Amino acid sequence: MTVAKTLTVQTMSNELADELMAGAMAKAAEMQVPMCIALCDPSGTLVQFRRMDHAPLLSVQIAQDKAFTAVSFGMATHEWHDFIKNDPPLLDGIVHTPRLVVFGGGYPVKVDGVMVGGIGISGGHYSHDMEVAQAALAAAGLA
Repeated sequence: MTVAKTLTVQTMSNELADELMAGAMAKAAEMQVPMCIALCDPSGTLVQFRRMDHAPLLSVQIAQDKAFTAVSFGMATHEWHDFIKNDPPLLDGIVHTPRLVVFGGGYPVKVDGVMVGGIGISGGHYSHDMEVAQAALAAAGLA
């Protein structure tokens, strides 16, 4: 049996990040809700970040944490609530994990089924954040 010594990880390009950012900013502007937009690579490291004028200060870190949460487990942040709500050990414990966000606005970014990063949006109600993230993914042809 041969043991792999290295792994190859695909990541989003800056060109894709630009498309996602433009799509998110356009939708947030259309909604007239200033947002923070975070894009990270598969390791959770920021690729791009934008705080729109007048976006809430608290949203700076929340957007980054949503992107991190989405990429760290490969599922959208809004899916976490249903995942843990009926599991007392998780419900009582995992919510104390630093950077974990369990409400909407963070999505894994996948190209041809391969996760290449995450997007996190914060600035409105989480339902607004989800709309902006979904618009960004659609603008990049990933919806």
